[in-house]
Amino acid sequence: MTERPRLEVLDGLRFVAAMSVLAYHYTAIAHVWHRSAAEVFPSQPFAHGWLGVQLFFLISGFVICMSSWGRGVGSFLLSRAVRLYPAYWLSVLVVAAGLAVFPGLPWRPTTFDVLVNLTMFEDAVGTPEIADVYWSLWAEVRFYLLFSLLVWWGLTYRRVVAFCALWLAATAVATVVLPGGGAVRGAVQVVLTTDQAPLFTAGIGCYLMYRFRPTFASWAIVAASFVLALPAVMHRNQLESKAGESIPNGPVIVLLAVWFLLIVAVALGWLSWVRGRWLVVGGALTYPLYLLHLDVGGALLYLFQWRVPPPLLVPVVAGVVILLAWLVHRYVERPLAPRLRGALRWLGARARGPVRRG
Repeated sequence: MTERPRLEVLDGLRFVAAMSVLAYHYTAIAHVWHRSAAEVFPSQPFAHGWLGVQLFFLISGFVICMSSWGRGVGSFLLSRAVRLYPAYWLSVLVVAAGLAVFPGLPWRPTTFDVLVNLTMFEDAVGTPEIADVYWSLWAEVRFYLLFSLLVWWGLTYRRVVAFCALWLAATAVATVVLPGGGAVRGAVQVVLTTDQAPLFTAGIGCYLMYRFRPTFASWAIVAASFVLALPAVMHRNQLESKAGESIPNGPVIVLLAVWFLLIVAVALGWLSWVRGRWLVVGGALTYPLYLLHLDVGGALLYLFQWRVPPPLLVPVVAGVVILLAWLVHRYVERPLAPRLRGALRWLGARARGPVRRG
């Protein structure tokens, strides 16, 4: 069947997610300011902005399922590598250079650390992440690798439903049967990406609604995903609390529900009227903005916090990193992506060996 593209609103939601995380990092975490964030912003208006990452994962499930339909596994993995690596490589080099010269830091990466981080598999081999935001990329990569098995098999409605059902069931069993720590639970978490799996499956379920119209199966996937996403979100919420106090879970549950409802609304076509070139531009800036905002913007906030009032400094620095993200997209991602695609195709052809001609 022919699909009606409605990606512009998803581009806008990606930008909202990035700005949510940016606002959280700039106003609610201490290490940006090297003092209590509550001292800088007593009201903490963006204390739950970290939930922007959950919105990213929801959108990722939707978009990855859509973009991989009808593709082979090689084409799927190639498209993911071309999308992720150009801006990521620049981010690693920029952040590593900043860590090398910025005064007063407790840790500086070695050359080995930098080289391993350039692969995006530093978590897999136990090498420290150069930038804190890279943890979410490792979750994305594991999702891509799991989903690539389904792409290799061939995407059909029933197979995608079965994939989501099995992934959610395995996540539920792992959460109930393997509570606490331990090597086994750690290995299961790595393979199944248990904390983020319900967000990816919810996005996939929404895409099934979009492509095939809502069914009991797609609604069940989204509903079960929401329920299974709650424990990880509530756990993260409590990690934000100070020793001896508990933070209410209500606000994060409500905000997560809003994220789910927005993606469902996209799937049902309720937001198809939200259009505009600015949405596409915002979506294009999201990835480099996410990669660089904390380390580059955080350094600027720290350096100028005593010269410029923080309520003015934060939007100025946000504007600077948005401009930087545009420059990275325009002069790194766009020119480097086709070259990387060509190089990877050439390597793939070389790996398959010469073609015999009769």
